[in-house]
Amino acid sequence: MRRLFSTARARLALLFMGLFAVAGAALVGLTYLLVSANVHASDISVPPDYEKLLKTCTNLGTTGVPVDANLREKCAVLLSHSSAAFAAVQRGAMLQTLAVDALIALAVLTLLSGVIGWVVAGRILRPVKRITDAARAAGEGDLSARLALDGPHDELRELADTFDGMLDRLQAAFVSQRRFIANASHELRTPLTVIRTAVDVVLARTSPSIGELRRMGEDVRDETDRADALIDALLTLARSDAIVHSAGPVALGDIVRMAVERIRAEDMTIAVATAPGEVDGDPSLLGRLVANLVDNAVRYNERGGTVRVSVAEDEMHVMLRVVNSGPPVPPGEVARLFEPFTRLDDRTGDGFGLGLSIVQSIAHAHAATVETVAPPTGGLDITVTFPRSRQPAAVRSGVHASTDQPR
Repeated sequence: MRRLFSTARARLALLFMGLFAVAGAALVGLTYLLVSANVHASDISVPPDYEKLLKTCTNLGTTGVPVDANLREKCAVLLSHSSAAFAAVQRGAMLQTLAVDALIALAVLTLLSGVIGWVVAGRILRPVKRITDAARAAGEGDLSARLALDGPHDELRELADTFDGMLDRLQAAFVSQRRFIANASHELRTPLTVIRTAVDVVLARTSPSIGELRRMGEDVRDETDRADALIDALLTLARSDAIVHSAGPVALGDIVRMAVERIRAEDMTIAVATAPGEVDGDPSLLGRLVANLVDNAVRYNERGGTVRVSVAEDEMHVMLRVVNSGPPVPPGEVARLFEPFTRLDDRTGDGFGLGLSIVQSIAHAHAATVETVAPPTGGLDITVTFPRSRQPAAVRSGVHASTDQPR
């Protein structure tokens, strides 16, 4: 019983019943006061057979006939009071009857209101029960349940739609996480396999030569560097998935020029055009974003190709744009490029397929958007749009001008 009345449905029903009882009691009291104030004894007419009844009461008990108790009571009142007093007594009896009948009716209707409140509360809270079941299933690992409520767009419908959207995002995140873990395991297993093979080959020889030991050491070092680079990329991706809390004003144009200076590009032209481009963000993460975009544009280019990097700004936004030449990219494959460990079959390179995933993650952490277009002539046209900082950047170096740098 205690558990029953601890539910929200029972509390709503009791609340509804209590409010009805209070409102009903106020209505009964007000009605009683109005009737009492407006109905006077003088308004109650004496019965037309008053004189006959008075004569009957006077001769009551003298005939030897048994007397009805109700009649005896009326006669007692009639003989002890005047006609005005008799009307007053009638008025009091009427008010008492009104009060008793009204209170009985109020009690019955209050109980009925509790039953109605129980039914109505159950219907209102039914979506909440479905949300609870879906949340419990999600907690146990089943993210396939959806509420899909219909009906009017009220608060519960909005809550259900929001919950469904959350489940969609969670399911997509878990699928992406499982795929990410599988791909990361595969990528990490590759250098370990090469290292083990190189060591096993040398250990299989009874007396390996100095040259064989050196080649094994070089193979182990190369694969160790590869694994270290992969781990560093994974850590950067995990770090950039979080919201940037210690963001300060940064001149994006300066970061672009410094990043381009570190890129090695043979037989390729890199054209840079920058505005100051002040944004709020983490300089190291923004530097990694720019470096990955430019490195991707250089890595998947063609000999003698071009890369154009520009920073433009308006009153509200700062736009970083990187355009490169290269082999055509199918428009339907553009979205896949931003998934971790994804490389198109016809794109060559020794990367891990994490560059654009890191770009997407860093951009999201800085409240920026990434738009990618695959021109029919080949290559990619990537634009990252940042909210413009309202504070001046602390450090700004050089004169921002358009330059062409053959690399």
